[in-house]
Amino acid sequence: MSARTHTPPHPASTGRGDIRLPWWALALPTLAFITLLTLIVNPSDAQAATAEPAITRLFEYIQQLITR
Repeated sequence: MSARTHTPPHPASTGRGDIRLPWWALALPTLAFITLLTLIVNPSDAQAATAEPAITRLFEYIQQLITR
């Protein structure tokens, strides 16, 4: 006895372009691009951190523990 194969009710490719994106799928990358472009064009607005980053202190501490 052979098993029946199930065919999907609708073909996988209909040939129509029914893909709809939500509004944020285009708005968020656009906003990120504009923000980064603004920082590149006017780098004086970007302020560098004056304090030593915590990740650097953590790596130095780990290095000291390993070398002991």
